[in-house]
Amino acid sequence: MTVSGVGYRTSHLTSQILNLQSQLDDLQTQLSTGKKSTSYAGMGVNRGFAVGLRAQVSNIDSYADTITNVTTRINVANAALTRIASIGTEVRGAATTSTIQLNNNGQTTSQTTAQNSMAEMLQLLNVQSGDRYLFSGRATNTPATASMSDILNGVGSQAGLKQLISERKQADVGSGTGRLTLAAPSPTSISLTEDAGPFGLKLSSVAASNAAVSVTAPTGSPASESLDLGATNPSNGDSFTFAFKLPDGSSENIQLTATTTAPPQAGQFLIGADSTATAANVKSALGTAVGALANGALVAASALKASSEFFNGAPPPRVSGPPFASATAQVPGTAANTLSWYTGETGTDSARGTSSARIDDSISVQYGMRANEQAITWQLQNIAAFAAVTTSTTDPNANAQVTALNQRIAQNLSSQTGQQTIQDIQADLAGAQTAMKSASDRQTQTKSTAQTMLDSIEGISANEVATKILALQTSLSASYQTTAMLYQTSLLKYLPA
Repeated sequence: MTVSGVGYRTSHLTSQILNLQSQLDDLQTQLSTGKKSTSYAGMGVNRGFAVGLRAQVSNIDSYADTITNVTTRINVANAALTRIASIGTEVRGAATTSTIQLNNNGQTTSQTTAQNSMAEMLQLLNVQSGDRYLFSGRATNTPATASMSDILNGVGSQAGLKQLISERKQADVGSGTGRLTLAAPSPTSISLTEDAGPFGLKLSSVAASNAAVSVTAPTGSPASESLDLGATNPSNGDSFTFAFKLPDGSSENIQLTATTTAPPQAGQFLIGADSTATAANVKSALGTAVGALANGALVAASALKASSEFFNGAPPPRVSGPPFASATAQVPGTAANTLSWYTGETGTDSARGTSSARIDDSISVQYGMRANEQAITWQLQNIAAFAAVTTSTTDPNANAQVTALNQRIAQNLSSQTGQQTIQDIQADLAGAQTAMKSASDRQTQTKSTAQTMLDSIEGISANEVATKILALQTSLSASYQTTAMLYQTSLLKYLPA
């Protein structure tokens, strides 16, 4: 009788056990990870589709991170802009209600408020989100502005705003007549001639209420205007009006009214015995009025012009001099002699384009800002001028200077037609936020769909896997028992005792 060996069968059973054990290990891994396989090779024919879906989900996550970062930056910038707009409103209100009482520094309480407001505004323009300066254009690692002290007082050989205001004031006021020349071409006539340079009062028009008075409008270069009483003496109440253009673009009028009451009040001239005597009185009254205008409103307008040039030039133009009072031209400032208040990146392109972010496969948003944008510069130059001007308590024209400055600051900080506003910048940022919100909502839906499809490819049914594990465990148990029985089988069991 032939007895077959058990070696081959036990070897086959061992191989099956190892295979079952491998399957059990795979199922237990699936149950613990929730995935069909730890590699794409184990996913079958859908592995290519799974790779594409996972890449799509990864891209969406990347866009979500970008949107979060940009949203944070815009929120920080928007908070700063909101406060900057409020500062403008507060300073305008202070200028509107300001008194003309000067402190020991030659400034009103409103001007002291303007200094604090300027300091806060500069701090807001140098705000950071993370390690980025938000108002420096592309120079995100550089503060947007110089310090308030440097801007007002200069540093080293670089002149600051106060020095430019002082130089411009001397050039505009001149000897005290606003660079105008008052003359009497004939015994019955008076003429005004402006300076040839860019400084001082500029003639706009002249008018007389009495048709008998001969009037010559400004003409020539430099411009000159005149009026001639002729042989007719003005009547009580007749008036002459002289209009002037000031350096900041504003206008001022001098109106002189004829009176028979002596002595005449400010804005009046005494009617003389004849037109020659009256013309002399008109000339004297006009000279006084021009001096008051030159040392009053012109000083305020000059300061605003200097501030405008300081904040809009890089570097700004300077008055040729010294001496400044007789200067007839401006010269370009240099980096060596004039401070540049804006220290961020400059460019001719849109400020918004200095920072951009891709928030979707085909969508980018722009959210860059520069502190030298029109709306910001306009507000800063007016607040800075308000903060920089000082007036002597002993100056007889102090009230006129302060009053004119208050009026101009209040008007300039009101809404300007056709000019960019802080709200315009915020509207641009709001547009970027809206685009990001729409992209984020769309991506959330897309990601949900892609993730569901990916889970159907990579994922498993926990119940199904658990059932398979139980079945395998049963098979393994049976296989172990069978193998053990085979290994216990020997030839002696088949031999008779």
